[in-house]
Amino acid sequence: MGEIEQAPPGVDITVPSPARIYDYILGGTANYKVDREAAEKVRQAMPDMVDTAWANRGFLQRSVRWLAEHGVRQFIDVGAGLPTGNNTHDAVQAVAPDARILYADFDPLVEMHAKVLLRDVPGTACITADFRDPDALLGHAETRAMIDFTEPAALLLVTVTHFVSDEDDPWGLIQEYMSRLAPGSYLALSAVTSDRQIDGAIEDLKKVFARSSSGGAYPRPRAEIERFFAGLEIVQPYEGAPAEVCYLGEWGAEDPEAADSEGSRWGYCAVARKPA
Repeated sequence: MGEIEQAPPGVDITVPSPARIYDYILGGTANYKVDREAAEKVRQAMPDMVDTAWANRGFLQRSVRWLAEHGVRQFIDVGAGLPTGNNTHDAVQAVAPDARILYADFDPLVEMHAKVLLRDVPGTACITADFRDPDALLGHAETRAMIDFTEPAALLLVTVTHFVSDEDDPWGLIQEYMSRLAPGSYLALSAVTSDRQIDGAIEDLKKVFARSSSGGAYPRPRAEIERFFAGLEIVQPYEGAPAEVCYLGEWGAEDPEAADSEGSRWGYCAVARKPA
């Protein structure tokens, strides 16, 4: 795919988009000058950002594979971002070809790209929807057609909540989503943390994303990230580990110590189950 020169209708390229910034960091081409400039500012604040992005990507792939291996056949990937290599459906359907995956993102460019990529992929769909509006996202016709709410599903919130302000109450939003999913459903979540206070990096990140389409970035300390899993049963991130949040690279890693890189420590993650 060549570099995009003109914006499709409905896509605002006057402000950077988190999805397109992430695409650039991962080496994609579905981004614009404004996104690349913002990404380079992120790199200045956070030199480990490429390592962080790939550690986060690894968490997504390992966690959804684990979920598929444990019988989950429905996935709601919110804030999915632009398609890259080895997407959620690739990892899931390699284990469970009959699994269904619904992608959702508030950036309309995501749906445009996904429709092309997913055209010949059964059991997949993509919608433009905002995490902050559960009624619209879960009530969307594509969601209703794809997801059986009487059966367990996995809600994926991979690097989403740090774009949601305290005023928008991401904790309450997660409770609302999980209340609508069947017992035995799962939450897989990762989030950038404010615990790493390195040379003003967090404040610099906030400045970059304050001018983005997300309207801001809100990295949080570990204790506030742990609250996202209230009422859920966190699973062990790897053999011998306590059932609690961990750094991005550690979850599901064959060698957690080796995977615990500097970039990995910019975020926490966990997978948790809704009790039956």
